[in-house]
Amino acid sequence: MKLRWAKQRRAGFTLIEVIVSAALMALILVSAYTCLNAGLESQKVIEPRVEITQNARVAMAMLAADLREACPLSADFNFLGMQRTIGEAEADNLDFATHHHTAKGAREADFCEVSYFVEPDPKTHYLSLWRRRNPVIAYDPLTGGAREELVRGLQGVAYEYYDGLDWYATWGEINPAKAQNSQRPAPNLTGMPEAVRITLSFDGNPGKRKPAAGEQTTGNAPLIFQTVVRLELAAAARLAPAGGASGGGTNAAPDVSGGAVPLGGGN
Repeated sequence: MKLRWAKQRRAGFTLIEVIVSAALMALILVSAYTCLNAGLESQKVIEPRVEITQNARVAMAMLAADLREACPLSADFNFLGMQRTIGEAEADNLDFATHHHTAKGAREADFCEVSYFVEPDPKTHYLSLWRRRNPVIAYDPLTGGAREELVRGLQGVAYEYYDGLDWYATWGEINPAKAQNSQRPAPNLTGMPEAVRITLSFDGNPGKRKPAAGEQTTGNAPLIFQTVVRLELAAAARLAPAGGASGGGTNAAPDVSGGAVPLGGGN
């Protein structure tokens, strides 16, 4: 009888064993929750950045395709690249014509007037990149056609222009008399650039509303995408001989590609 009672007594758990088991179980559950929460937080950060990267690549591809086949816009100005700001953000404009177009109507050809411009979103305070395309030759080459939104959530858009020697922040003159009256016009006032450098900036902490003026900012570094596109048709036109005379050589544009390259990102 005493032996049986002793065996039954040893079959249970002591209070210390129960406490230790509960503590280990709690530790395991807390560790599992911490790992799961870290994974979910990482997913929240990564997914918007993946979307931004994809949107930037699509916008860069459209810009590169139009610029590679760029041609003179009109008799007054061939190519316009104007600096512009919205608040403190860069919001440059581009106006040119391109042969990157497939005719779909009776009045259309492979010539298309193109504009790239930036407009702010009143709800998010971020900028959106828009493209205007007009496949019909218009009296005013800077108006008409249809517009489409390419990218949302921008912090800035900047273009730089290469003439074979130097880079310029602007290109072209909307008033042709100013360039014609100048005895030695600047290289970036007339003609076509050899290459265009495109820079798109996005918020380093995507998915949140951009702080309005006066609000506290987080200070995250922006996501920057940059590429350089060579204007193939513009370079060919300069190298072609005029009036039967052999054309002189020009400085070659940098060897570039049209892919979007991320330069930096927020932590």
